[in-house]
Amino acid sequence: MSLVALDETITISLSVKDRHKSAEWYENMLGFVTIYHADDAGWTELQTKTAGVTIGLGEHTRPAPGNCVPVFGISDLDAARQKLELAKVKFDGETDVVDGMVKTATFYDPDGNALMLAEDLTSGS
Repeated sequence: MSLVALDETITISLSVKDRHKSAEWYENMLGFVTIYHADDAGWTELQTKTAGVTIGLGEHTRPAPGNCVPVFGISDLDAARQKLELAKVKFDGETDVVDGMVKTATFYDPDGNALMLAEDLTSGS
């Protein structure tokens, strides 16, 4: 049995210079559909052809290609983080919260690969 219960969603987070231009590319080249642009947060999310899997485009002035971070959906990030921290899992700073949108926390596997947990706050939970 796993330490935390993940949702059935995965967001693959990619670093890009221009989210809107990149979203058009993913739409035209791969048939993905833009779900939303969160301009204040510098984030765009697209639905892939696979249920439960989205592509998130994080806008950066100097994107880091190859710096892909899988983002796992979870219903209670705070409880999961506490369990993982008790198991000595290393986190990258505090949990980030975008009010009314999402709560995220980046953590690392034993080899230093970045992973992220994300709790959806849009449903008023």
